[in-house]
Amino acid sequence: MPADSNTASDARAPAPNFPRTARSPSCARASGLEPATRAARARALLVLALAALGVGVRHPARADQQRDPQLQAVVAKAISEAQCFTDQYDSAVWYTLMEPRLRRIIREKDERLDILKQVYCETHRPGEARLPPGLVMAVIDVESRFDRWAVSPAGAVGLMQVMPFWPERLGMRRHELIHVAPNIRMGCAILRFYLGHEGNDVRKALARYNGSPGRRDYPDLVLGEWTRWSGADDLGFPKTPPAQR
Repeated sequence: MPADSNTASDARAPAPNFPRTARSPSCARASGLEPATRAARARALLVLALAALGVGVRHPARADQQRDPQLQAVVAKAISEAQCFTDQYDSAVWYTLMEPRLRRIIREKDERLDILKQVYCETHRPGEARLPPGLVMAVIDVESRFDRWAVSPAGAVGLMQVMPFWPERLGMRRHELIHVAPNIRMGCAILRFYLGHEGNDVRKALARYNGSPGRRDYPDLVLGEWTRWSGADDLGFPKTPPAQR
């Protein structure tokens, strides 16, 4: 979406560290929230306020407006079917391969495992077309650098840069976009929709996800990262359509 003009050469700005106001333990007990919980909630509110204003705290690739009329039913279905089940052995192999790579970016172990779990789960959702998990990891890397607090200049939020109108359409709260599971669930549903629409032409699907059909910079950037994040589950999925091989 031409809301910003960032290119693959743009440096990612670090997410801001918002200072916490010191309060006594008695104040914390009176509020009913631990200081860390209050700080996280305040940060979430600020992130969503920035999204509503279209003010970016990061500069990821352009985010798609995601306004295709058919998408609402697809995303709503994904949200309503929150649980998905995968082969424990296969997923364990994938975790073992990917966890050391993600450790270089995310320090918190629980957050790393949560992201890996949700990516593997959503890419192997029963009854849906398979998504290469490495491709989803590459999209997250390019869109947010695995920062769930990321906001684009267009107002897209979270790991997969989902537009903030989605929670309202689906009867959810806006702050859910900064949570790992719903953000990845919505992002994967949108990416799967575009892959199906484009006959598994990854470049065209990525350009539509990004809101820049006809341009190559964003697909090239994601495909470059896909090579770094690919694993056995990505084998057999063509990165290039037959006409371009």
